[in-house]
Amino acid sequence: MEVDRKRVLREFRGYVGAYDMRDPKIALKAAHTVRVARLAEDIARADGLDDHDVDLAWLLGMLHDIGRFEQVRRFGTFRDADSVSHAALGVELLLGNGRALLRRFAPDDVGDDLILEAVGNHSSYELPEGLDDRTLALSQILRDADKVDILRVNCETPVGDIYPFGEDALVESGMSPLVETYFFAHRTIPTAEKSLPADMIVGHVCLVWGLTRRRATELAVAQGYLFRMLGRHFDHPATSAAMARMRYHMASWLAGEGLAVPQSELALG
Repeated sequence: MEVDRKRVLREFRGYVGAYDMRDPKIALKAAHTVRVARLAEDIARADGLDDHDVDLAWLLGMLHDIGRFEQVRRFGTFRDADSVSHAALGVELLLGNGRALLRRFAPDDVGDDLILEAVGNHSSYELPEGLDDRTLALSQILRDADKVDILRVNCETPVGDIYPFGEDALVESGMSPLVETYFFAHRTIPTAEKSLPADMIVGHVCLVWGLTRRRATELAVAQGYLFRMLGRHFDHPATSAAMARMRYHMASWLAGEGLAVPQSELALG
């Protein structure tokens, strides 16, 4: 069965329209969803997937955060730790009433089990073992697309609309030593290890280390937000120095991978 993109977009607008679009959190996630779908399509094409799976990657992007809107309505926050797992809530909503919501987007089974698996795991620290090759590939592509756009969101959205703190708290923030360790080890940072405002920024920068497709890394660099995040101003001297070290390291590593990095970034060392 084919993915009817016009139908999906129409149903998505109808679904989101039931929520308060004046709420910046709702508006943010609506725009994020469409961008992630486009990024997933781009990465899937670069990965050489056939047209059906490219369409499915796009659909996964459209559905991956379907639980966010209800999460915000119920709890007024994006923080899973303070509310519920938005991924699990998304699966619950898609399965509810005999998969009525899922059928709105895909009237026929275009891959229900794969969709539910990918949506349910998209925000997990790691994917579970034992996934079949196709589910694994599409789940990785979705996660890559989501991470790439999260960098944009961090630069284009007021701090207070994303985090439980404001710009002033971020600028004055120290940084947990373990966070810097994770960065230089090229590891993504578990939520439990991030306790200070600056930790949250570094945690999102470290999403780059978890990207599985070169095309996703290319997109992350090309959009320019990665170095904007690493170039944020901090009044805290130790945090400012740590961010400068990270910025130069990231630029050097990307250049070593053959990716186009502005010479100005490499000159910082």
